[in-house]
Amino acid sequence: MTRQPPPHRCSTRWTLAARDAAPDLRRIPRAVPCTICEIRATLIFVSHHRLAPNVHEHTNALEAALSALRTELELPGDYPDDAVKDAAAAVSALQLPSHDLTGIDFITIDPASSTDLDQALYIERDGSSYRVLYAIADVPAFVAPGGPLDAETRRRGQTFYTPDGRIPLHPEVISEGAGSLLPGQDCSAFVWDFRLDARADVTAVTVRRARMRSRDKLSYKGAQAELDGGSPSDVLVLLKEVGLKRVELERARGGASLNMPDQEIVQLPDGGYRIAAAPQLPVEDWNAQISLMTGMAAAQLMLAGKVGILRTMPSPDERSLHHFRLQTEALGKPWDGQVSYGEYLRSLDPTDPRQLAIMHSAGMLFRGAAYTAFDGTVPADAVQSAIGAAYAHTTAPLRRLVDRFVLVTCEALCNGGEVPGWVRDALPSLPEIMAGSDQLASRMERLALDTVEAALLINHIGQEFGAIVISGSKPQKENGNGGNGKNGKNGNGNGNGNGGSGIIQIAEPAVTARCAGELEAGTKVRVRLVSSNIATREVHFELVPPLS
Repeated sequence: MTRQPPPHRCSTRWTLAARDAAPDLRRIPRAVPCTICEIRATLIFVSHHRLAPNVHEHTNALEAALSALRTELELPGDYPDDAVKDAAAAVSALQLPSHDLTGIDFITIDPASSTDLDQALYIERDGSSYRVLYAIADVPAFVAPGGPLDAETRRRGQTFYTPDGRIPLHPEVISEGAGSLLPGQDCSAFVWDFRLDARADVTAVTVRRARMRSRDKLSYKGAQAELDGGSPSDVLVLLKEVGLKRVELERARGGASLNMPDQEIVQLPDGGYRIAAAPQLPVEDWNAQISLMTGMAAAQLMLAGKVGILRTMPSPDERSLHHFRLQTEALGKPWDGQVSYGEYLRSLDPTDPRQLAIMHSAGMLFRGAAYTAFDGTVPADAVQSAIGAAYAHTTAPLRRLVDRFVLVTCEALCNGGEVPGWVRDALPSLPEIMAGSDQLASRMERLALDTVEAALLINHIGQEFGAIVISGSKPQKENGNGGNGKNGKNGNGNGNGNGGSGIIQIAEPAVTARCAGELEAGTKVRVRLVSSNIATREVHFELVPPLS
């Protein structure tokens, strides 16, 4: 399950996808982003036919538990009055750039419910080559350095998405109003102008502030439907063409993509919840390739200028790779190393429970993602290993703090200007701010999933499920730290605190969790749901002994 860029969430629909349209490891969702190192999954539900009970009897307990997360984790509350006033004043005083691109037919492609639109796209053919214009919301135009709004965004770091509401990085007057690239609205944007060759490789790139106007707000489903059977616009036709070529370039440089299905917590009409899953649409991958291309271009600009901040990630070590290979063998689709890691991941079928288990395990290979700031010298290791190139978070400034500084830096470097002092002064502090924000978001998402999953499972206590053992049994620690009873893949919970436990994936529906018992990787087993507790987020499974 990934975290792509995160789309808009409301109180009745929480899409667990990539963090932005250019995650560290896309499809590795949409979103987020998600990146392999940022996959936030404890249980993955693929088929919900047997797990869509009416849980209205437990709704109050579920809502109370979700609400308590905000207090427990000390998530940001309402926006401070002085920051809201600062934002409103900035909107009133906004002056659009003189460079006018309102004649360009930009479109946005996002989840249907999204209103915080960071990116708008236009593509045209240039002989056998291409020109891509990619507009990114001009958030810096609204945030005065050193002001109340600047301080509050640094405190938050990013937008937080919870099942019971969204906690925005910026006040809605910016994130869903003047700063969002809504259709029919004249906006200020950082417009990236790419020239691509026939292979869709970048031959030239510039970025500058411009006035622009989106012509249409497309949903992923709508765009895919147009491409599959309707009358797609020229931009969509070229997005597919360029996107597929960019995928081939990703393969050539050894990049890795993990096409995890979107997971959605959906509120039912009776107030209950279920978790639905949908495979990623091809148009999401093609759209993400444009954002990924922009992040790599931003990294190159900053490296050439010797100032900026990158998203970096070390390569997986041999021990991790060896363990992953063993898991792929146990789960029936061995990775023999004859094809690249990225090519292997693209071959996986997320509708197959065993291959979904492999995809979930793949997320553990890439660890150590960080932000690396520099000024005056170039980092010794600037590569984001999952992408296979230097990369910077660039395309989601409405929802992620660091992108604002990257955009201003790149625009200055590209046009012979000086990187502003307020940007240089902030660079050393940004890695710590973003790391803290990411950790908080990760913990919130993990606990929120545990909470909702406990509610979904509560009507199935005593039920048996077919399962596949992903990871064999490990002895429990005597102090109980390895078995506190919570669901999840990260060592939490074994059901009884005695003996061994391992990681299992239920075949139907596809749920990954820790289970008590002596388990051997790669084997098929029967497991029983022993208990589920919403308030404590605890789910206990146990191994069902085979019939003699």
